[in-house]
Amino acid sequence: MECPHRVAIPPPQPFVKSLKCSLKETFFPDDPLRQFKKQPPSRKFMLALHYFFPILQWAPRYTFEFLKSDLVSGITVASLAIPQGISYAKLANLPPILGLYSSFVPPLVYAMMGSSRDLAVGTVAVPSLLLASMLGKEVNANENPKLYLHLAFTATFFAGVFQASLGLLRLGFIVDFLSHATIVGFMAGAATVVCLQQLKEILGLDQFTHATDLVSVLRSVFTQTHEWRWESGVLGCCSLFFLISTRYFSKRKPNFFWISAMAPLTSVVLGSLVVYLIHAEKHGVQVVGELKKGLNPVSLGDLEFVSPYLKATIKTGIITGVIGFAEGIAVGRSFAMFKNYHIDGNKEMIAFGVMNIAGSCTSCYLTTGPFSRAAVNYSAGCKTAFSNIVMAIAVMFTLLFLTPLFHYTPLVVLAAIIISAMLCLIDYEAAIHLWQVDKFDFVVCISAYIGVVFGSVEIGLVIAMAISLLRVLVFIARPRTNVLGNLPNSTIFRNVEQYPNASNVPGVLILQIDAPIYFVNASYLRERIARWIDEEEDRIKSSEETCLQYVIMDMSAVGNIDTSGISMLEEIKKAIDRRGIKLVLANPGVEVMKKLHKSKFVENIGQEYIYLTVGEAVAGCKYMLQTCKSNPVIESETSNLV
Repeated sequence: MECPHRVAIPPPQPFVKSLKCSLKETFFPDDPLRQFKKQPPSRKFMLALHYFFPILQWAPRYTFEFLKSDLVSGITVASLAIPQGISYAKLANLPPILGLYSSFVPPLVYAMMGSSRDLAVGTVAVPSLLLASMLGKEVNANENPKLYLHLAFTATFFAGVFQASLGLLRLGFIVDFLSHATIVGFMAGAATVVCLQQLKEILGLDQFTHATDLVSVLRSVFTQTHEWRWESGVLGCCSLFFLISTRYFSKRKPNFFWISAMAPLTSVVLGSLVVYLIHAEKHGVQVVGELKKGLNPVSLGDLEFVSPYLKATIKTGIITGVIGFAEGIAVGRSFAMFKNYHIDGNKEMIAFGVMNIAGSCTSCYLTTGPFSRAAVNYSAGCKTAFSNIVMAIAVMFTLLFLTPLFHYTPLVVLAAIIISAMLCLIDYEAAIHLWQVDKFDFVVCISAYIGVVFGSVEIGLVIAMAISLLRVLVFIARPRTNVLGNLPNSTIFRNVEQYPNASNVPGVLILQIDAPIYFVNASYLRERIARWIDEEEDRIKSSEETCLQYVIMDMSAVGNIDTSGISMLEEIKKAIDRRGIKLVLANPGVEVMKKLHKSKFVENIGQEYIYLTVGEAVAGCKYMLQTCKSNPVIESETSNLV
């Protein structure tokens, strides 16, 4: 039988060229340097500026129509950002004014360096909670507020450095280790913890636990029942009902999205009026108090690089930085998909990093792109990142002239705003979907949720990432192997479990390996393949079919192989040779073929036993079987028939 095609052995490449190609595929899959090729130095300089400052690309093409849309969306987002900023700063145990500071400088930086048209940056709940939880273990915010504030700025600085470094080093793929299931469970758990923390304000309690786990919070709540204040509870429940009702209405009537967006500011105004008119602060309803008027003071000198708390600030910065850019990039990509444009994750991390570095030097704490603001920005019809500049100008106006108006803002209303925002993060529909599609993903999701709620935010994150990494290791160490059969009236071979009508080829066992072969799975594959052969021989004995003479291994899905994998193939060949069975390979890829050739395995097995497709391999084996049956003397010459 003549084989129409031979499996080609790729030509050898210099080591330096091969290494260069591997690094390029790892760190530059999108080839961002392509645009710089064959360009004069002046053009390269301009392209570099455009890469790091996307505002230079869209600003020259900016139109009056864009301005009108961005003005509306920017002002609308500002109405949400102002009360949210104050609320999240309180959640982080920081002065409320920092929430406004953090909605002024960072949006200006992102507008220049960010590539998303829809992201509206600002503070978010989960990093705020993480900041309070992790730094609170080192310094009590009530006893030493100045040091706590300085540590918050330092942690933000390290978060920015970490984010920018990952972007510059093209390490954005690290965020992919936070799977969708992990994020769903972690965010839902963090949202639950944040809501539980707001019971302090809802019930008007003066003392409250610093722990975040469910048991500690409930113990703190129910051991102080005599301290509960009905005034705070009524005002908080009314505010929460108002916020949830407006969101529900806006979902039912998308054209009235602005009602939901304006609801937090409206609740702040109404709550402040109620407190002012009935003097509710004298009846146990706590208020924000005086907010310092003026723009962000410089805080570069407040960064603590030599204190004994340096390790804690670095750890806090890295963890909050990871959560921050994971949420920001996920939100940005979601809305980019709706509008059919692309954002570069590495470029976004550089923008987030510079934004947080600049923020740490101007009295801001960690900021990213929260979903709630991005959704409002998108619904309001934003066209470019200029909406962030509009929002920043609105916040600047508030800082300069309107901060005294927030003196009577009740903390319980801010708590209601936080709870309302957090309820959106508890995505039970996504959890149900995970259960229906992939039970293991559901376990990862629930593990993250339980870890956060019953342990701490850090414990939940570690558990979720550990289980996700364990699953990756299981996929690598225990790859799928399948028996293939022939579909009726065709030369197509498919998994017999998926296609029960696929028939076995007499005398031939066809196995498919669905993963690269590395040292971590080589032993498993050797044992599993030996078991497949034993089971096939047992089946043949019971059915009195033709004895097994060929094992074909479909290598189509084997993208790579290492020396341990090659040793495994050699051991399998020796083992089945002793049983009078021949090993045949089908469709080994370029990397696999290159290494099999260099290791002399191709010479060992024989080029004639390596085929381009499973169909050709089966045809070759059938031909040799028929030839051997018709003339047993030729059996010793079958190696020359292909």
